Amino acid sequence: MDFEAHREQLTGVAYRMLGSLTDAEDAVQETWLRMARTDTSEVRNPAGWLRTVLSRVCLDMLRQRARQEPVEEPDPAPGADREVLFADEVGRALLVVLDRLGPDERVAFVLHDVFAVPFDEIAPIVGRTTATAKKLASRARAKVRGTSPSPDAAGQRRVIEAFLAASRTGDLDAIVAVLSPDVVRRADGRPEVRGARHVAEEIVVFGRNARFADFALVDGEPGLVIAPDGRLRLAIRFTISRGLVAGYELISSPARLARTALALA
Repeated sequence: MDFEAHREQLTGVAYRMLGSLTDAEDAVQETWLRMARTDTSEVRNPAGWLRTVLSRVCLDMLRQRARQEPVEEPDPAPGADREVLFADEVGRALLVVLDRLGPDERVAFVLHDVFAVPFDEIAPIVGRTTATAKKLASRARAKVRGTSPSPDAAGQRRVIEAFLAASRTGDLDAIVAVLSPDVVRRADGRPEVRGARHVAEEIVVFGRNARFADFALVDGEPGLVIAPDGRLRLAIRFTISRGLVAGYELISSPARLARTALALA
């Protein structure tokens, strides 16, 4: 069995399941070790066999992670370009939302909804019946998609897109143009900032993380998540009025982030 021919795809599967490139590569390496200890001469579908072994490894890692105390992850190192590229490819919002699923839900959702693996193959991986595997994926899908946004969600998203595009340029005048004159910026543990010019000046200084932003539903309304390495650092909730950003709130407290409902936009 030519393992190297499957390594990149296996890494992609593991990354979606684990949300960490380091963990994904560890899972792929463990899969290789298990293959090396197994007689695979009669395996007819190497890709499927390896994916099954990898999925079980990932599920074990997710279950172990769920039993441990949460540890605040450090910011990605300046040289962690490959992690950033993987997050860009997969979608930061998807990684953030997947991280809120239970281990079995996450594995079932990734295998079925992302890689179209049949439920009768997923069932033995998660140790459930086929019917239960379907329920796991369905429950995960509902969490990933969230509730239906407001009727004006499309219009709100266009305003946020303009805000994000301006923030990424760092152009003060472009940022001011998407803000209401009396815009208010609120943030955990920081004083309010009021007025388009003052808010825009802050964005010019601190808006470099806008390149790590992705669209998401934040408490059911269009917003942004900042996830440099696919792990949630910040959620932004907006108030839109007359086609401009009238206010926004930066949610960074771990306790508040845990209570904030997030879904794909």
